[in-house]
Amino acid sequence: MEMVPSEENQLVPKEGMFWSCRQSIFNEMKKRFSQIENASEEPRVLCIVQDTTNAKTVNERLTLNLPASTTLSKLFEDVAHKASYVNGTFDLAWGKTGDMGSLDPSSEMSLTESGFEPGKRNFLQLTDKDGEQPQIASDESGTAGSSGLDDSSQERFIGPLPRDGTVGCSSDYSSPSYSYSSILNKSDTGYVGLVNQAMTCYLNSLLQTLFMTPEFRNALYNWEFEESEEDPVTSIPYQLQRLFLLLQTSKKRAIETTDVTRSFGWDSSEAWQQHDVQELCRVMFDALEQKWKQTEQQFSPLTADLINQLYQGKLKDYVRCLECGYESWRIDTYLDIPLVIRPFGASQAYGSVEEALQAFVQPETLDGANQYFCERCKKKCDARKGLRFLHFPYLLTLQLKRFDFDYTTMHRIKLNDRMSFPEELDMGPFIDVEDEKSPQTESCTDSGAENEGSCHSDQMSNDFSADDGVDEGICLDSASSTERVLKPKSSLTFELFSVMVHSGSAAGGHYYACIKSFSDGQWYSFNDQHVSKITQEDIRKTYGGSSGSRGYYSSAFASSTNAYMLIYRLKDPSRNAKYLDCDDFPEHIKHLVQREKESEEQEKRQREIERNTCKIKLFCMHPVKMMAMMENKLEVHKDKTLREATEMAYKLMELDGVVPLDCCRLVKYDEFHEYLERSYEGEDDTPMGLLLGGVKSSYMFDLLLETRRAEQVFQPYKPGEVMVKVHVVDLKTDTIAPPVSIRAYLNQSITEFKQLIAQATELSAETMRVVLERCYNDLRLLYVPNKTLKAEGFFRSNKVFVESSESPDHQVTFTDSLLWKLLDRHGNTIRLFVSLPVQSPGTNRTICQKVGGDTEECSEGSKGNRNSVEAILEESTEKLKNLSLQQQQGSSTSDSQKSSDTSDFEHIESPSPSQEPDSSSVSAVVAVDNRELENRIRAASGGAYSDPETQFPGEERSDSEVNNDRSTSSVDSDILSSSHSSDTLCNADSGPIQLANGLDSHSITSSRRSKANEGKKETWDTAEEDSGTDSEYDENGKSKAESYYLYFRAEPYAQEDGSGEGGQKCVLVHVDKRITLSAFKQNLEPFVGVTSTQFKVFRVYANNQEFESVRLNETLSSFSDDNKITIRLGRALKKGEYRVKVYQLLVNDAEPCKFLVDTVFAKGMTVKQSKEELMPQLKDQCKLDLNIDKFRLRKKTWKNPGTVFLDYHVYEEDINISSNWEVFLEVLDGPEKMKSMSQLAVLTRRWTPAQMKLEPFQEVVLESSSVEELKEKLSEISGIPLENLEFAKGRGTFPCDISVLEIHQDLDWNPKVSTLNVWPLYICDDGAVVFYRDSTEEPMEQSEDERNELMKKESSRLLKTGQRVSYSPRKEKALKIYLDGGPVKDPGQD
Repeated sequence: MEMVPSEENQLVPKEGMFWSCRQSIFNEMKKRFSQIENASEEPRVLCIVQDTTNAKTVNERLTLNLPASTTLSKLFEDVAHKASYVNGTFDLAWGKTGDMGSLDPSSEMSLTESGFEPGKRNFLQLTDKDGEQPQIASDESGTAGSSGLDDSSQERFIGPLPRDGTVGCSSDYSSPSYSYSSILNKSDTGYVGLVNQAMTCYLNSLLQTLFMTPEFRNALYNWEFEESEEDPVTSIPYQLQRLFLLLQTSKKRAIETTDVTRSFGWDSSEAWQQHDVQELCRVMFDALEQKWKQTEQQFSPLTADLINQLYQGKLKDYVRCLECGYESWRIDTYLDIPLVIRPFGASQAYGSVEEALQAFVQPETLDGANQYFCERCKKKCDARKGLRFLHFPYLLTLQLKRFDFDYTTMHRIKLNDRMSFPEELDMGPFIDVEDEKSPQTESCTDSGAENEGSCHSDQMSNDFSADDGVDEGICLDSASSTERVLKPKSSLTFELFSVMVHSGSAAGGHYYACIKSFSDGQWYSFNDQHVSKITQEDIRKTYGGSSGSRGYYSSAFASSTNAYMLIYRLKDPSRNAKYLDCDDFPEHIKHLVQREKESEEQEKRQREIERNTCKIKLFCMHPVKMMAMMENKLEVHKDKTLREATEMAYKLMELDGVVPLDCCRLVKYDEFHEYLERSYEGEDDTPMGLLLGGVKSSYMFDLLLETRRAEQVFQPYKPGEVMVKVHVVDLKTDTIAPPVSIRAYLNQSITEFKQLIAQATELSAETMRVVLERCYNDLRLLYVPNKTLKAEGFFRSNKVFVESSESPDHQVTFTDSLLWKLLDRHGNTIRLFVSLPVQSPGTNRTICQKVGGDTEECSEGSKGNRNSVEAILEESTEKLKNLSLQQQQGSSTSDSQKSSDTSDFEHIESPSPSQEPDSSSVSAVVAVDNRELENRIRAASGGAYSDPETQFPGEERSDSEVNNDRSTSSVDSDILSSSHSSDTLCNADSGPIQLANGLDSHSITSSRRSKANEGKKETWDTAEEDSGTDSEYDENGKSKAESYYLYFRAEPYAQEDGSGEGGQKCVLVHVDKRITLSAFKQNLEPFVGVTSTQFKVFRVYANNQEFESVRLNETLSSFSDDNKITIRLGRALKKGEYRVKVYQLLVNDAEPCKFLVDTVFAKGMTVKQSKEELMPQLKDQCKLDLNIDKFRLRKKTWKNPGTVFLDYHVYEEDINISSNWEVFLEVLDGPEKMKSMSQLAVLTRRWTPAQMKLEPFQEVVLESSSVEELKEKLSEISGIPLENLEFAKGRGTFPCDISVLEIHQDLDWNPKVSTLNVWPLYICDDGAVVFYRDSTEEPMEQSEDERNELMKKESSRLLKTGQRVSYSPRKEKALKIYLDGGPVKDPGQD
């Protein structure tokens, strides 16, 4: 554009040029619009990009809809922009093809030319480039790394950052303004982060600070590890050396610290312990010193004295007499200076580090009672005591004491007050250059420094050097002591280079470090694995505090992120070191670098292999190992072919030598639905990455290694097919065969489906009945010929039952047919293992069952031989074999008309442990009269038992004890009534049915009610409204089990583990789980030998704990196959009865609660009647011979005594009672004083300050809730004048014990109330504890030793009673570093 000068000598566009520019812009816009118009007509390519570079983005998708003419280079730019990555730091590869090759980022080929398909989804994977993760693009809005980095007014994130894949410390912090773009990569900052193992942020902060200290890092590099002398795993200096090398040379974003912590002797649990960074610094320095002292290397500059040379200073602890000037002093050493944030008792904090340092050296005057005994004056004199700094270390460490103890709340607190600190700190004003010795001053070097000194133990660190003979100073070379004297004040200028910040509270938080690099003077934030640039303004934000005034409560509202430790370095150009470059490394370090580089390359290659490895669940029905479904994980590289993967699975499942390899194949499998989705015919050479859809973190399907016999042929599985397991039902033998698997299509009709089944089972399709089990409580007869499988409710995996015969059962309604009954029974029958008592009582009588269901006593000399239960069962089995099929059918069809005075046993085939698969020793019998069998079993059992008083070991607990509710079965049946369990159908010919591929289980919920018994009275999951248990008899005295009968069959069983030896009898029971507990118990009567009211049923859980089942009208629906039950003799509860635990109340004993007996109380019983029944038990079992008028029963609420029960009170009317109730029994010294419910019984205890003791409890009975009456009663029993009597209510649980040293201040004495039932007393029930005292009685005077002795006694007493057990939400584990590789474990600890 041509320019001409204007009148003001400024260059302006020549006339007419504006129009030319305007036309040019217009033409350019027209061209752009034309391109946009053409692009709208151009085909579009949909690209879906999966970011696989880290775990957080692997499930995310980037979607781009681009014109088909877009070049590959433009595609990379668009992906980089959308993913916020730097272009050129990542690769793109095809995600859904077998090629899996990478795209060329510099190619100018269009998307269509590169293989992209317009109008379809094109899947891509964003991967690492050369093993390095993509670089995150810097934010243009001024975040770290942008051009606005040094803008101090800019808001930046300073604080704990979220950590990838690790568990944060207890107070993780996040900022809404935080974004990953503000975190610079190692390539930008040049620094590497440290991975937080769990709660090791404090360790990471210290390690980064030491790494950024040139003198420490260089000295560590100069130390050479001798592998012949020490194990490298336990060598702390060597592991630190390796870590520092990785921090300096690694290309990773962050590295692990596990090798370092392992050298400390820590295990994985230490990673979950949070510690103080200052404590770690002291412990680690001490460990390094001891390790270096053990080595024989004595080369310069590294010696065993490195820590002292760098970090140790000296100060003088002095006391000067103000009368004669005599001064006593000693020299102490320090590694850090603890600075108080807020003085004790002060409302304001120190505003700066300089102010806190001034307070640190400010002397205090010892006068009055604290006068100092002067050796020269030979008397106590006023004196001045203080500290003087003699030497400052080269690296000055300041600890800001932000953690304190609040004596008001008795909790640790954190002081968040503002305390500023300068970037350069002049320590000249705090040094004692002259020793200030005068003729009156005596220099007294105390050897106490060798014993770690005593310089202000409340302020100073406890870690002092043991060597006080040498003045270390601040020099690192081997100069003489005269050359290592302190510099003048003008040279004591220290520059700040590390700020360790704590964010959180005293209970927990997060550490990170702000460190200045001595290379470029830039400040960086080292926050675990994240390293970012920060500014001086960010450092000032760590001062703490709030914008308000520094009042006492300002700390509570201040920011919890503030500086905790400051490290300064002396400014001395002649001594300030620089970081060693890689070229300047010692030879042993160069070798170590090479080894670490090779190890890192190997790790990178391994990561690449892992990243391309498909990990998927693998299943196999092993043909030898009990036909069990085995599960494993198949890890196969994505480039491996299906044939190679099959070989790997073959070896993984240990099939070598069992099945030939060519008889195995991998198929796609859905474990949840037990569905074979598809097979891979003709794809043996296809890569697994293509078959599985790429490498994924998890798959929605599994793989099954399918096997076949040599003469068989694999069936092809096509997508879209459904799997059907067909069970053939034989009504003649009442059996259900193992399943046959077939595959069908959802659009097939029922007629076509029957033809398919007929081909597989060789049954007639004409007479075939097909029943679909759609869900666990739904059997559906498929009878509409043209209806499709989809319309009938078929899904991926289905189960059907088929029956094909010319039986008349076809003409019966399905729900009334034998087929339905058999399937219904099959779905609801469970198998239980019942352990009977070792010996059953009743040597003098045997319980026999009459026709009417009542019991009678049979004499011991009953006619006939008393065969064993096993012999009778064996004989009955042979007898049952001879019954005809007509009898079976006739009995079965008349099942709904069973009389309540018979006990019919249906028979379901059950395998004996010794049976062969083809055994026919057990036949199928339905509805057979077994009264003769029952009577013979009872007759045989009656003489087999002896002692009715036999005690049975084992813990007996009721189910309701688990639920702390009304007595129920092990789990509330209202919740579990719809639960289902795996009920294995047993077959006489083949033993337990082996289901297809071991995957099948047949279950039907208890909600399926038997329609064959419709109209009969059902005892279902209904609880009695007014009883803690259920009666097993109805109002007419008839057994409830007789009104509704369900299947039950039992047979002897020998336990395989041998636990049944020694007289223990076991019975294997097959029972319909819809049977009630009452009916179940009555069916067990012949085997136990006593009536159902004389034994109890206990359910045994996995941990062998036993819980009593007492709810008699509850079904067994919560039980499942192979559950164990134990029968114990003892009276079962009747309707309206409750089990009660009785404890003795001993108010003045150390253990006031003592268990006595278990008993039974009944509804409607008076308290006096229960006492009468209780007395014989107490006499027999507890040796307590009590008079009925000399003891009382009272309410028990945990450990607290409550309402006193009067003799005329009636349970359930006056006293609410529940199952597993607990009551106190209290022995009285005299007649009962409580006569009415309007009275109030209070337990009182006198405290005598003059003797510092508590008197025994005394009960006071009040006629009203008046405070005045209570005082009068207390005055009457104690003799204390009414005006001097003070009382207070006890706190906590009975006996409300309290230390006599704290009782005067911990209780609310003499409350200003007139009645007891108002705040703060709330004494409304019997059993409240009241302490009282004489207000004029002075406490006993005690010396310090006496008080300490009393404190010990009180602590021991309260600890035993458990009354003052302090609760700590988190107990800190002591921080230790073990030099021998780890703590010594107690051999018996495991």
